[in-house]
Parts: sequence; structure tokens; C-alpha cells
Amino acid sequence: MRELHDAPLAELTTMRVGGPARRLVVAESIDEIVDTVREVDDAEEPLLVLGGGSNLVIADSGFAGTVLRIATTGIEVESDDSCGGAMVRVAAGEVWDDVVERAVAEGWSGIEALSGIPGSAGATPVQNVGAYGQEVAQTIARVRVWDRQTQEVRTLSAPECHFTYRHSIFKASAQYVVLDVTFQFRTSEKSQPIAYADLATGLGVEVGARVPLVDAREAVLEQRRRRGMVLDAGDHDTWSCGSFFTNPIMSASRFDQLSERVRSELGDDGPTPPRFADASGDVKTSAAWLIDKAGFGKGFGMPGPAALSTKHTLAVTNRGSATAADVAALAREVRDGVHDRFGVTLVNEPVFVGHEL
Repeated sequence: MRELHDAPLAELTTMRVGGPARRLVVAESIDEIVDTVREVDDAEEPLLVLGGGSNLVIADSGFAGTVLRIATTGIEVESDDSCGGAMVRVAAGEVWDDVVERAVAEGWSGIEALSGIPGSAGATPVQNVGAYGQEVAQTIARVRVWDRQTQEVRTLSAPECHFTYRHSIFKASAQYVVLDVTFQFRTSEKSQPIAYADLATGLGVEVGARVPLVDAREAVLEQRRRRGMVLDAGDHDTWSCGSFFTNPIMSASRFDQLSERVRSELGDDGPTPPRFADASGDVKTSAAWLIDKAGFGKGFGMPGPAALSTKHTLAVTNRGSATAADVAALAREVRDGVHDRFGVTLVNEPVFVGHEL
């Protein structure tokens, strides 16, 4: 276990902003994770759990407590057969895209559309990470956690995780620290049915088709690179938290009201907001579309220090010298502008630490 004081945090996040941690502990085993959390909780001090740092906007003042960086590694195949599929336990600190790459190579189908997403494996159930028609909730069998309330290691089944769109019991409460995640994959050289229209077009297939896993992964990576969503230190469009706002979900009647508002703002012959059916029976629309039509196009805010990506309106980016305050100010301007224009309040996907949007 490594321990540092007044440790810079910006370099440990993909947005690359934020002040120092009073104390930074790097834990490389489950025992080290548990010991650190116990120590901090016994002392009644603030705790911030850090994985890949892809979903955090840390305040410029930093964090006046202990930051626990989880750096555990290990991918254990518990079973792998054609009938029951593959049960695979993944340490929380494993790099997520390395896990996806391994799954594709092994013929474990179910997370190939989640290629290129930055961050750690332990963070994926927290956010119920999803993209291109897949969510980790579709393959997670159980999550092993340290319960800070009962002071014990517990295993939660998928239903106990209360997964919903970009949300889970882990995001709702700081009670649990994820130790490892067990996935149940289908064993197949083919992807799960392609559910995203642009991805299907890129692959030259119909929506619902299945393709070789390696082809699905490469097509997803190509889509993400075009949108600046694959980390590249030389490309400031990737100095971000990825999609900054979640897609709004609303009732059918509320969506009809939005459509009326759009017509009044953009004209009867203007564009209409995208409409997607949600599993709950509600309607999902596109945050990126609303941002763009509210007047915040690609590159809004350039040359910075913070600006929307030049490749995708949904990403707030650090152009190289942004502070956390700069990022928050731009995100706030976009959020409030969309609300003023269309009456929809966008919800930020990344977690703000030490400040608020």
C-alpha cells in the first residue's frame, strides 16, 4: 500500500482538473482497501474512492480527506462452458477496456459494445455503464462489496444492485465500496444483437444482426474515436468525462409537451426531438440533440479553456488549461440554456467532488 500527502489529483482523472488530496492511498489488495476504509470511517474523516477517474470533476480546492485509489488486479474464470456461459470475476481495479478486450479474445459475448470506455471495472456497476445498446447490468451476476455500515464483506446479486439507467444502489449511497464484479457472459464468437443504428450502418448489417465479436469491438472503437470518446493524450477532445449529461427520460405526455415547445421555438417545419422507447414505458430523448438545437454546437466555447468537444456536443472538454470552475461554468451554461429554450433540465453524468453544478 502506497501513501502520499498533498497528492495532485488532476492527473488521475480524464478531465485533468482538480486540486490535491490531503492524503492519497493506493490499495493493491482487498485487505488494503478494507483496512483503509475502516481506518477512515473510524476516524470519521471524508473518503473519496477513485478508480480510473473518468467520471469525476474534482474541485480546484482538492479533497480535504483521504482519496482511496483502487489498483487491484485479476481476472478469474470461475466457469466456462457452452451451457452456462462464462462466469468471470474481475477485480475492481482492472482497466475496463482491457476486460472488454479479453472478453472478445476469449469468446465471452455481452460487453463488446462497451469497448473504449475509460475507467475501472469496479466503477462500471456504480454508473451502470452503457453504450451502443448495451449496459453492464445485462451481464453482471453479482458484485462483492465492503459494507461500511455493517463492517463486513457482502455479495449483492444483480437484482439487489437496483440497476436503472446510469444508476445503481452504489451511486445512490456511499455505503458500499466495490471490491470485485462477477460477470456471466454468453460463450459465442458472435456479438449480441446490434441495437444501435449507426453501429449497424458502420458494420453494414441490419439492426438486430449479430457479427463476430472482434468486428463489433472495432466498429464501436471507430464510432467512439470519431466522437472523441477514446482517450488520447494529444487530443483535447478526449480530455473529458465522456458524455457529460444523461439522456432525459420522461412520460409520453411530457415528451408531447417538449415536442410542442420545440415547434414553437424552431417552427412547425423544423426538426423534431428524437424519441426512443424506454423499458419502463417512458420516452427517452437525446441530450446531444437538445444541446445542439439550443445553440450549443460542436466546439462551443473554443478556444477554451473549457469548451464542448469539436466532435460531439455531449462532451465538456478541457482544452489544456481549464480549471474545475471553468468546466462547471460551461456545463452550467449549457444546462441552463437547454432549460431556458426547451424546458428540460439536463442531469450531469459525472460526479462533482467539493463543488456543485
